[in-house]
Formats: sequence, C-alpha cells, structure tokens
Amino acid sequence: MSKTNESLMQRRMAAVPRGVGQIHPIFADHAKNSTVTDVEGREFIDFAGGIAVLNTGHVHPKIIAAVEAQLHKLTHTCFQVLAYEPYVELCEKINEKVPGDFAKKTLLVTTGSEAVENAVKIARAATGRAGVIAFTGAYHGRTMMTLGLTGKVVPYSAGMGLMPGSVFRALFPCELHGVSVDDSIASIERIFKNDAEPRDIAAIIIEPVQGEGGFYVPPKAFMQRLRALCDQHGILLIADEVQTGAGRTGTFFAMEQMGVVPDLTTFAKSIAGGFPLAGVCGKAELMDAIAPGGLGGTYAGSPLGCAAALAVMEVFEEEQLLQRCKDVAEHLTSRLRSLQAKYPVIGDVRGLGAMIAIELFEGGDSHKPNAAAVAQVVAKAREKGLILLSCGTYGNVLRILVPLTAPTEQLDQGLAILEACFAEL
Repeated sequence: MSKTNESLMQRRMAAVPRGVGQIHPIFADHAKNSTVTDVEGREFIDFAGGIAVLNTGHVHPKIIAAVEAQLHKLTHTCFQVLAYEPYVELCEKINEKVPGDFAKKTLLVTTGSEAVENAVKIARAATGRAGVIAFTGAYHGRTMMTLGLTGKVVPYSAGMGLMPGSVFRALFPCELHGVSVDDSIASIERIFKNDAEPRDIAAIIIEPVQGEGGFYVPPKAFMQRLRALCDQHGILLIADEVQTGAGRTGTFFAMEQMGVVPDLTTFAKSIAGGFPLAGVCGKAELMDAIAPGGLGGTYAGSPLGCAAALAVMEVFEEEQLLQRCKDVAEHLTSRLRSLQAKYPVIGDVRGLGAMIAIELFEGGDSHKPNAAAVAQVVAKAREKGLILLSCGTYGNVLRILVPLTAPTEQLDQGLAILEACFAEL
C-alpha cells in the first residue's frame, strides 16, 4: 500500500505528542532548491524555507558535497574531548562577519534556543547581574529560559505555569500599532523605576527584525538610543539574529544595517543550510567570562554542521546571494504592494531584505487584525501548490521566507497563487 499524507498523519497523531504542531498536513518526500515534493508526488513551491533555515535552498549541491566529504572523515568526537579544525575555521569566519571593530570569539551549539540560553549565561557571568529585558512580541525559543524571554504565551508556554524570573518586558517600537520610539524607551525607563535597578540588568535582548512577532523592523533611531542606554548603565546588548542572520535581510547579519553594534550576537537557522548548528559570537572578553567547562555540549558544533556552514558561506560568495537577496526583496515587495493597492484586506507590506510580511486587517482598520483571512490564504495557497507561513501576536500576518536561490520564474508563480487566494477571499 502506497503512503499517503492522510495515512501518515494518522500514524503521526498516534505516535507524536499534539504539542508538536504542524502547519500543513503534508509529508515531504524530497526537495530541491525551492520545490518540495510530498509522498504522493505533488510538488509545492516553498515560500517558508523551513522557517528561515533554507536561504541557500533545499539540498544545495555544494553543501551536500561538503557534508558527504565530512561524513567519511568523522561525524562526532565531542569538541570538548577531541577538537577538529572545521569548528575553529567556522568560528574564525563568524568572528569576521559579525559586526563590531573589536576582538571576538564564537561558541558553537546546536539550536537557536540553546544559543540564546548561552548568551544569557555569558551576559550574567560577564556582568555579575541576573536581570534581562526582552520585548513584547519577541520570540527567543521554547526552552524554559527562552520561554521567559519570548513575548507570546499561547501556544508556547500555555499551561506550563510561570516562566523563570528576572525577565522584564519592554514595548517593541511599532508605529503601525501606535508604539513610538519614545514609548519604547520610556517602557524601559519604567522597568528601571518600577521593577529593577539598571545595575541589576545584565542584558537587553532584541531581534533586529521581529520574527514570530510579525516581521516588524525597529527604526535605526531606536536601536541607537537602545545602544546608548545600554552603554550608560553597563548593560549588554544581545542581538538575536537566529532568524535574521545568514543573509536573509540583505546583509549577512541584520545588525549591519542598524547603525549600532551588539555586544553578543546569536545565530542559527540558515547558517548551516538545513543542518543543526547555532552559536553565540561576541566581544572576546565577554565570551571568556565563563570558566572552562561552563560552555559547550555533547553535540555542540558538530563536524557535519560546521562543514555545512562553511559551505553556506562559500555559496553566498560564489552565487552573490546578498545581492540576490536584495533583488528578490525588490521583486517580491513591488508585486505585493500592487496587491495591497488592489485588496483592502492587506493593511501593510513590510520587511528588511527578503524577510517580508503582509499584515491583514478587517476593513483596513489596523485595530482589527484579520487572523481568519490569513488562515484562509494559507489553506488556499496550499491547495494551489504554495507553502506559506503565518505569524504575529494576533496571527494576522503572512510571512515570506522563500530561499534566496529560488528562480525568478518560481517567485512569479508563487505570487500568482497568492493573488488568486486574495481574489477568492
């Protein structure tokens, strides 16, 4: 009996906990670049990219070749037991790419949540302080500490009780929803007045572009004031580049466009082209604040992940993917803005580089988020062969994270499907 999506979904429901969500009732069989083929042989255009993991596309031949070569050398020793050169080489390259004109060091781990956890550990050790300020709408992971930082209860921490303490929530600046730069800075000052003295805050953590929160881009003026506030009080600034990093926004790291330099940067997702790898890069003296043995992990910085990441960096250079990102962004944004002019339900088209969002409202009223329309578009697009993702605090945002390597013809096919979906609403 041939496998079907329905039969595999039945097996999944019986074997896998319901807490592991699944956006599309589809089982992928194989993929290439920006096309995914399911177990029934149907092809889909992938505008999700594994949630920003596949900037270089599915199974890029250069990345696969690098991993295959590494497979025949060694797959695991645990770097803390026996080191291997690809780990060191990758750290050297990350140190060069992360913004900041100072000596840097990099720690490699396995997941984005793990990277954020370690950034907080490093900040606490380096400052001797415990508190962390995060923002409304933030997403930093699903582990316990990162759930404390994540600014969305349902579904991430619902039913789990209170998350770890010493985390304080400031307002993320969003002009569309009436939160100015002044409002955001004032909310941090209120934390200092009402909740914790600045000398008790180790770090402020922020996404250069909010991911799950809705792809909101903070103004450069805000980032500059945030940097000045951190400097004034000896607080470390952590840039969570898990989703924005590895070229998604038109520069290898989004903070290159923000006019300020963070003290610590987390990265993951597309850095290794689909293989599990993440890390923290920061000022050398901060990264050295923890004694030997305090950082690491059994699988942290695996040889296969390092080989993949080194290949990703080569692909970016050889295929000029940062420029391609800008071209993809311009192509998508111009077409989406023409849709916005045609369909009143589209209230905003925004993003940085090829990290693009479409926010839907009822009757064009920004106070009435239209999550139902987003759900309909996602479902209709799937029926027509396009994979999309939603996001946003109210679930009313469509996000586009198509591989940067996707051919222009396929971008147009995806946009045509998207327009057809809006026409049917």
